[in-house]
Amino acid sequence: MAERKVRVLVVDDEPRYVRAIQVNLEARGYETVTGKDGTAAVALAASAQPDLIILDVRMPQMNGWEACQRIREFSQVPIILLTALTETADKVKGLDAGADDYVTKPFSSEELLARVRAVLRRKVVPEASAGQTSFRLGPLQVDFAAQRVFMDDHEMALTPTEYRVLAELAREAGKVVTPEQLLLKVWGEGYAGETQLVWQAVHRLRHKLERPPGAPQLIQNRPGLGYCLAPPEA
Repeated sequence: MAERKVRVLVVDDEPRYVRAIQVNLEARGYETVTGKDGTAAVALAASAQPDLIILDVRMPQMNGWEACQRIREFSQVPIILLTALTETADKVKGLDAGADDYVTKPFSSEELLARVRAVLRRKVVPEASAGQTSFRLGPLQVDFAAQRVFMDDHEMALTPTEYRVLAELAREAGKVVTPEQLLLKVWGEGYAGETQLVWQAVHRLRHKLERPPGAPQLIQNRPGLGYCLAPPEA
């Protein structure tokens, strides 16, 4: 039986963008499903079971930010936002809504395809360090083999990007990990300097894992340096 192609949901109210993205993705062997507004994005995210969503921000009925938030209520599928907005606050708003990445219009097909490949790579479970199959710190447990995270024995729903950030911090527990190191390890080549991706991923992790989120005990800041998890419990 032939292996199922990677399915990408493309949603944009501008047909020329949808068609251009669709043609380029299908030429590289991806399967595509398309929609034209945020309402369709939410419905297709549930019914089409995509492996990745490419979602425009400025759309009728429901914008991309709202659609992203709605999708995150039931799915951790990777999401790339397309935006003509260049203000940092607008990009942060998208990342805070749960997006994994963003591409600013206008963009080249190769730029978008590179981002697609990078996001899909993050879905692959990183290999555990030799002899390290899990990590525990207080109520937090990371199961590297199963790529699952628990708080007080309750499983937490993390996106692939959020999981990889947490797993990297857990593997380096007791050490300070800089944003640049996380960018290279989690996002890969081509993301140098985009530290807001790290900031927002850590922000979302704290919102999900810390009690209360505004007083982090697990993921700690080292001002001017980076982030640190305490060493694992014996």
